[in-house]
Amino acid sequence: MKVSIITINYNNINGLEKTIESVINQTHNDIEYLIIDGGSNDGSVEIIKQYAEKINYYVSEKDGGIYNAMNKGINKATGDYFLFINSGDSLIDSNILTEIMSENRVEDLIYGNLLLFDAEKQWTWNLPDKLTFRDFYNSTIPHPGTFIKRELFNKVGLYDETLKIVSDWKFFLLALTKYSASYVHINKIITKYSYDGISSREENFRKIDAERYEVLRREFNFMLDDYLELEKLSSEMKKIKNFLKIRKFFKSLFNK
Repeated sequence: MKVSIITINYNNINGLEKTIESVINQTHNDIEYLIIDGGSNDGSVEIIKQYAEKINYYVSEKDGGIYNAMNKGINKATGDYFLFINSGDSLIDSNILTEIMSENRVEDLIYGNLLLFDAEKQWTWNLPDKLTFRDFYNSTIPHPGTFIKRELFNKVGLYDETLKIVSDWKFFLLALTKYSASYVHINKIITKYSYDGISSREENFRKIDAERYEVLRREFNFMLDDYLELEKLSSEMKKIKNFLKIRKFFKSLFNK
């Protein structure tokens, strides 16, 4: 299985070199590596050129944002599966691609877990084996931990460049709900993810919610009101259950 790894970068010279090294040191023998740089002026291009012999394709030019850069990579990639590892992130170890691809998987989406980190700590994001609409209403599957079969982009289309933050979420949601994409969860950490990206910043949470709601309104308008009502009822039931647990606890104290 040929894996195309696509890295997008803009003025992140330190993170970029770490990412490149995690890719070129993989033991898997069929990797295509592409770097899409947004016209960096911090020395990133010099780093790319330093590793040019290990990079199959790179470009450095102004782009239209994150998803425009990713779409550039998709249009150039030729692998059986695509994996997006952006600058600052890294594959968990040098054998992970060999471990995943040795299984000869055929699913449209192969997703694993993430090791997230910030300046103070690190923690693991473990994913469920079975995905539901609720998983995407509340969250997603990790873009840097998901291998996407090339043909799936032909069915679903490229990333929606009108969205600034949640276009990969939209792609996964449509792939699974409207195109019945097959999937499998690999219970392994795939990628070490820097928790300082655009979707991780608190100041962007409101924008994320707004973009997600607009996607749901456009794509699932018929069922959206009913689903929101179901979520509201589910939330109320959780409150009632918690209240009953607390009441039972205090009742047991007084009955002693």
